[in-house]
Amino acid sequence: MSAPADQFTAASGVQGANAQANSNGNIGMNVLLHGDGGQSFFDFPNQGVNQNLMGVAVLAPDKNLKWGGADRNGVQRPDGAAHSQAVNDLIQKELPKMVAFNQSNVFFTGVSGGSLTLSGFFIPAHMENFPNSGVLLNCGGLTPQVDFTQGSAQAMANTRIHFQSTTKELNSLQKLIPQAIKAYEKAGSNAGLSNDAINALQTVDNTPDGGHCAFDGKGFVSGVQLMANNFANVMQPG
Repeated sequence: MSAPADQFTAASGVQGANAQANSNGNIGMNVLLHGDGGQSFFDFPNQGVNQNLMGVAVLAPDKNLKWGGADRNGVQRPDGAAHSQAVNDLIQKELPKMVAFNQSNVFFTGVSGGSLTLSGFFIPAHMENFPNSGVLLNCGGLTPQVDFTQGSAQAMANTRIHFQSTTKELNSLQKLIPQAIKAYEKAGSNAGLSNDAINALQTVDNTPDGGHCAFDGKGFVSGVQLMANNFANVMQPG
């Protein structure tokens, strides 16, 4: 977590902590789920407070640092539901013990495998707990692998989603991302949105001339950093 010291609680161990546990602060969160192997966790591209969102990066509870676990080709995420539940519980139950934040202003960023887990499991199962939020899905997208809860289905009427890819995306993802886009368009329609409203809330861009996550046309790390730097431009509202 990257926030002003006085927003942390004594339990965090941060010098200068001055907040009370389970208090509602004024700063929201941008919670990042890294790609397979954890690279964008350690790089922490969303660190700092940007547009009143503190940067939070979460490490996958997996020995190979893969969100949702992963099969050999990286598409199937057998632990996606369990890991998504863990992220939900972390934000709602554990982080309030450590830092004061606006629990009505929590956004999400996925990178590769993190994006697969967010779109495949977290959004349909838990988005009801994060109303009027947004999810930036970088270099990854998966159709919902679990049923939408009633509340999460309704939340699609107010959830900003952006799919970011490249011209030379992985072959498997070139098939999965368009399928995910169609699925979330349908979810928006089911929530009562018109086509114009869906087009305003849900967007996609794959124009950068680069490989997997190389949104700057150069590399994975710098490409993800570019998107993190422009989170507000893309997502608030974008």
